[in-house]
Amino acid sequence: MSLYVALQMDPIEHVSIDGDSTFRLGLEAQARGHRLFQYTVDKLSYDEGRILAQGRPITLRRERGNHVSFGDWQEADLREFDVVWLRQDPPFDMGYITNTHLLERVHPETYVVNDPFWVRNCPEKLLVLDFPDLTPPTLITRDLAQIRAFRQRHGDIIVKPLYGNGGAGIFHLRPNDPNLSSLLETFTGSNREPVIAQKYLPAVVKGDKRIILVDGEPVGAINRVPAEGEARSNMHVGGRPERIGLTEREREICAIIGPVLREKSLLFTGIDVIDGWLTEINVTSPTGIQELERFDGINAAALIWDAIERRLTERKPR
Repeated sequence: MSLYVALQMDPIEHVSIDGDSTFRLGLEAQARGHRLFQYTVDKLSYDEGRILAQGRPITLRRERGNHVSFGDWQEADLREFDVVWLRQDPPFDMGYITNTHLLERVHPETYVVNDPFWVRNCPEKLLVLDFPDLTPPTLITRDLAQIRAFRQRHGDIIVKPLYGNGGAGIFHLRPNDPNLSSLLETFTGSNREPVIAQKYLPAVVKGDKRIILVDGEPVGAINRVPAEGEARSNMHVGGRPERIGLTEREREICAIIGPVLREKSLLFTGIDVIDGWLTEINVTSPTGIQELERFDGINAAALIWDAIERRLTERKPR
């Protein structure tokens, strides 16, 4: 099977070849004989019924400082592709939502991964609300009095933007922290979205586990340990990845949410688990497959492409 694959992502010339999951997915695609085309979301358009992208064919290599070669700029109709990867990073704002509406107009004739309808309707910090028994106590609101009451019930809490990413804007607030009002004023003054608050889980200092699921099945995990003096474990802000396995509780979590992910065609996801509690289900642009491959030799990129090729083989010809 030889596929024509479009990568909708942030500029590929700037990615870290040792950490970027999209780069690894592209390398695996090339190894299978698939052709690659890359464009950024600002080059995506709707034009009289067609969904068009201005981009370039690319060739990837694991060579630091020389990891990508570009062909000539061209305009492509997304219906020309077999697969389109929705892989640009959040924030999950109206631009992101609009882009899912455009991609939905070519899916599933062109197979978009992950399914843009469900990416739009299952943002990271909201899909977990379907599984309240698996998550720590959670509050979503803009009301300061409700947040104060939540903190009074649970003591230490974490407050973060509902649609943020990469650890940006996450605050650990202790019971007597005087900054709660100012923090909420900062959040609400810049946008109209609520914030999410969760009970602080002290075990996060030992790590926030990222579990990679392919078509709803767990394939492995990495532990992300916060830097000293830091409440956030995200690798974007200095979290240290380390090798780790799955506990029985984590396998139970995956068994519960896996069928839901398969049903929604969320083929490549990464869930975050702290001390046996599910905190996020990452569906927009999950990461971690390169670290998993280095630590455990698990080629998640190959498993993901196996699943995609299987889906394409099973469906009716276009």
